[in-house]
Amino acid sequence: MPRGRRILMLLTDAYGGHGGIALVNRDLIEAISLDPAVERVVALPRVARLPLEGPLPDKVDFDISAVGSIGAYLRAVMRAMRRGPYDMVFCAHLNLVPLARVVATLLRVPMSLTIHGIDAWEPRQRAMTRWSARSADLVMSVSQVTLDRFRSWAPYPDEKCVVLPNAIHLEKYAVGPKSRELEERYDVAGRRVVMTLGRLAGSERYKGFDRMLDALPRMIERVPDLVYIIAGDGGDRGRLEQKVHDLGLTEHVRFTGMVPEAEKPDHYRLADVYAMPSRGEGFGLVLLEAMACGIPAVASTRDGTREAMRDGLLGPIVDPLDTEALVDAVVASLDRPRAVPQGLDYFAYPAFVQRLTTTLDRFLSGERPLISPSA
Repeated sequence: MPRGRRILMLLTDAYGGHGGIALVNRDLIEAISLDPAVERVVALPRVARLPLEGPLPDKVDFDISAVGSIGAYLRAVMRAMRRGPYDMVFCAHLNLVPLARVVATLLRVPMSLTIHGIDAWEPRQRAMTRWSARSADLVMSVSQVTLDRFRSWAPYPDEKCVVLPNAIHLEKYAVGPKSRELEERYDVAGRRVVMTLGRLAGSERYKGFDRMLDALPRMIERVPDLVYIIAGDGGDRGRLEQKVHDLGLTEHVRFTGMVPEAEKPDHYRLADVYAMPSRGEGFGLVLLEAMACGIPAVASTRDGTREAMRDGLLGPIVDPLDTEALVDAVVASLDRPRAVPQGLDYFAYPAFVQRLTTTLDRFLSGERPLISPSA
């Protein structure tokens, strides 16, 4: 009986990580482990700051000895290579592609590359990263816009590319009432609430927090009791707090700090509208999570959030630079009923598993083309 497939994964973070990429990587690991054709997944994370919660899939070796210094990571990679054989190297982030290329070459197996967003939109400064980014045997992108931007500087033929949108675990979310505890914590009881959740990083000012603050005075003119909740934390929080003060919006803005994964559904349900007028988001998983809680969402025409909204099927998409259109969309959405939009199940986790396993099966079997974005 032939052995099952063995996959070596190089990751930034997954279990023990916080944020969108960590969540996506957990989904990838678990989806691959559900494939009957896969015997073993060896996953090496660069970061695991939080405790590893819950049992990992039986087929998965999640090697946290790789966490820490670059030296520790390289030693863990070499140990993993000796535990082969493998059928492919799965590189889950562009930052790791130079190492993944070397490992795949030494193991004489194909390499896949997963790209997530704006980090793949422009050529990398390091020549080695630019070269290795062009050397993958398969590119999986979370959105068509990210794939198109990436291919503008790392040309790949269609037969080596596939769009694999992020997944939503619908069973973890549901329509429900606002949490009284959170209303009291943020002092928003009885007020209309608009929310954006994300990392507050100076390098990620494209997420839409600034656009919402710029448009907020116009929204308040039409909805005087409106409160904008900025959920998340990061190094750019101080600047945003100062901007709120300078705009005279202190009474209308709340900062939550980091939101634990377990509290995210209740935070989404605190909102009457989830707004993300971003300009550089690769996909926009938070939009799916908010809509899975029944919260009307507003997204952007200028990045991957358009695809998360299925080009407007799930809710309005606006040009984030058009302040009037943004204000109109948010204010109108305040009167939309709380309900999970029809068509959100396109992104349900079982569909994600099917897309991924079909892609990897066809890839490792040498079949072309792979699957279409709408498959």
